[in-house]
Amino acid sequence: MNAFDYAVPQSPDSALAEIAKATGSSRFIAGGTNLIDLMKENVLRVGKLVDINHLGLDGIESNDAGGLTLGALARNADTAYHPVVRERYPLLSAAILAGASPQIRNMASNGGNLLQRTRCLYFYDTATPCNKRQPGSGCSAIGGLTRQHAILGASEHCIATHSSDMCVALAALGAVVRVQSAAGPRHIAFADFHRLPGEQPEVDTTLQPGELITHIELPPADRFKGHSAYLKLRDRASYAFALVSVAAALDVGEDGLVRAVRVALGGVAHKPWRDPVAEAMLVGQPATEAGFQSVADSLLQGARGQGVNDFKIPMARRAIVRALSVAVQGTVVQQEHIEGESA
Repeated sequence: MNAFDYAVPQSPDSALAEIAKATGSSRFIAGGTNLIDLMKENVLRVGKLVDINHLGLDGIESNDAGGLTLGALARNADTAYHPVVRERYPLLSAAILAGASPQIRNMASNGGNLLQRTRCLYFYDTATPCNKRQPGSGCSAIGGLTRQHAILGASEHCIATHSSDMCVALAALGAVVRVQSAAGPRHIAFADFHRLPGEQPEVDTTLQPGELITHIELPPADRFKGHSAYLKLRDRASYAFALVSVAAALDVGEDGLVRAVRVALGGVAHKPWRDPVAEAMLVGQPATEAGFQSVADSLLQGARGQGVNDFKIPMARRAIVRALSVAVQGTVVQQEHIEGESA
């Protein structure tokens, strides 16, 4: 590992000041579950790390809008097992618990989860060209081993996928990301936070230089808590990234008609994939498999594989229908406690 400077500020303002005065590359570090890996593999060279674990941003509290505010430094495990999250946002709890391992969830922060980099093998292999590591060098994944790669929203410059489970649920729930910088606070709708690769695959988010994530705002979602499901299809039951994942939530009236629906996909694009137009197709309709199939067809319009990952298209279609079918039957709340993980 290369040498770097290290600072431990005690407030958001001092953390921003440390980043501002850094020369060369600098990064905020919280849990470090992805950043340290990138540094060890020499994918990323950092001249200064600013440790933000002492900024007081680890709370989880109800907000004035009737929703919930998640501190950026709250750990994933604490968030997943928080009684209010489990009661009012079971979709988020299920998605977090589907990700990584208990040890990683105990360390990883909410803000860091949003900023994790792709797990594309070519991104981590510094001996191969990668436009995310070195813009303009080429994309080795195109024409290569693409089993994990994108079927939606890709470009000729990058076909990597976003790997977070938590972010898929946050996309479905319509979260808002609060950030702070020397210029003041800013709110970013979750749909606008991550970006597609386009001609700048090295840029994962719409965060500006020097901005710090402070909170994630969840809007009221009580109408979805009774009918939600997170489905993750992967190579093994734990500690594996999604080939395809689906966060599905429904609001179904007593007459059996759908009043609102949310569907977001993971493992298929450079960002969590959601299309409100596709969701609207179900509103006012009965919650039937035929309707779910129509939503799946609309969500996957334009999907294109790379040969090796063509199977993801029918897999995603079936996963959407399955997740919605499970959700309409009612939310299954995970009650088990994983030994060694925060409760």
